[in-house]
Formats: sequence, structure tokens, C-alpha cells
Amino acid sequence: MKKAATKAISREEDMRSEYDFSSMKGAVRGKYYKAYRSGHKVEIHQADGSTSVQYFKLEEGAVMLAPDVRKYFPNSEAVNNALRSLIAIIPSKQ
Repeated sequence: MKKAATKAISREEDMRSEYDFSSMKGAVRGKYYKAYRSGHKVEIHQADGSTSVQYFKLEEGAVMLAPDVRKYFPNSEAVNNALRSLIAIIPSKQ
């Protein structure tokens, strides 16, 4: 089986000029983070003129991992195993 050739793309080549946010004054990173985490809706406008609405909210118990942590814990099982090993070394309350 032949391996597909991959081309390294620099960030400048990958970013379209219409997506360049460097000139935006007053922009705030994470401005809507809390509102988004509490739940949000997406309106989908169909070609026939109708609109459908979908509501999204994280499931109870869902946890968002930071990108640097995510590379060490690729799935729920890895996270749970790591936390169980920490729980095992925590002194129990008596």
C-alpha cells in the first residue's frame, strides 16, 4: 500500500485573508465562553426558506480538556484511569 504524500502548510498559507483577525481592535478572546458552555442554539436556514433550530448543551458530567492536556489523554478511558490512580493515593477520610 502506498503512503500518501503530505505537504507541510504554513499558517500564512492556510489562513485566508478574510479570516485575518489581527486588525480587530477591542476583540476579546473567550468573550462568549461561559454562555456557550451553558448551552447554545444553532439556526439552520434551508434553501427552501425554512429554518430549523438545534439546541446544544454539554452532557451532565462532561469535562472540557485543555489542548495541552488532551494530547496526553485522547479519550475518556485514559482520563478515568489517570484519575483513578490519583484517587488511590489520596488518604481516605476516617
